[in-house]
Amino acid sequence: MNLKTTSILAAAALALSSFVSAASAETWRMAHKMPADSVEGEIFQAVADRIAEKTGGDITVEVYPNEQLGKDDAILEQLQLGTVHIYPEGSAYLQKWVPEMQFVSAPFLFDDREHWSRFMASDLVTGWHETIENEHGIAVIGDPTKMVRGPYRVMVATKPVESLEDMSGIRLRLHPDELAAAAWRHLGAEVRTLGWTEVYESLGRGIVESVNSPIALVEPMRFYEVAPYVIRHDEYPQGLAFMANADAWNGLDEETRAQILEAYDEVAAESAAETDAVADASIERMKAEGVTFTQIDTAPFVERMAELYGQMNDAGELPAGFLDAVNATR
Repeated sequence: MNLKTTSILAAAALALSSFVSAASAETWRMAHKMPADSVEGEIFQAVADRIAEKTGGDITVEVYPNEQLGKDDAILEQLQLGTVHIYPEGSAYLQKWVPEMQFVSAPFLFDDREHWSRFMASDLVTGWHETIENEHGIAVIGDPTKMVRGPYRVMVATKPVESLEDMSGIRLRLHPDELAAAAWRHLGAEVRTLGWTEVYESLGRGIVESVNSPIALVEPMRFYEVAPYVIRHDEYPQGLAFMANADAWNGLDEETRAQILEAYDEVAAESAAETDAVADASIERMKAEGVTFTQIDTAPFVERMAELYGQMNDAGELPAGFLDAVNATR
């Protein structure tokens, strides 16, 4: 074999290698509802970028912010169909397939984030996740408690809220969630269900007087412009569950899945401290714009909610073993 022939064969092999690599590459779609320049929007883009980096371009993730591909229900259906591959949201959104998942965001029940993380790793919640994946085709990438959302929850209101008594009759926007609606009604609020991107206008027009939100999203969503009272209440700890189409996820080889999990874990670790810093800086900027930031005494909220949980348990309305799992992980 002469040098010319060798060169031709080498070029052909290189071309074939490039063709195989290109043919094996996949483009995934990630949808979310947040502004691209919000702390969560930047986290989602960072995960997408890190996945491309870790997989050497075998998986490219296109990110669609601001509900570009539809609102929650539409995206969850697309996720199940596989036309959307990843949807990062709170774990409670998985209640679409297993209603018990709403209880991972039970208001004023968990002692702190560490307690909640232990509960999320319990056999009870693990079983719910397995049912969702095996029966409904939705997998969760990584540990959803690692990706901090918030880093804590607040109420944004058009008027001061200084005590549980101030909750009486207040018009509160909520996402579709039966437990959350029951809880806040029990606490005295008048609940209105609205889409996330409808909140600003609804606050401005007086359709609602308040909304619960992770603190880091108050400024990007500009809620403070029409509701200048921000009240920290630590309603429940939050993480971000990267929900994925199970067929797409399980169709990847073990090495690629490991690379994606590594990308997820790295961004989760890096973003935790950044989320705290972003929230602190955001509060200072909003204060400079005339926002009043307070922290409410939640002991009366916890006590009032204990009544409701007791009533629900007696009526058989809580998942079997739920309160046992909560108490066992304290």
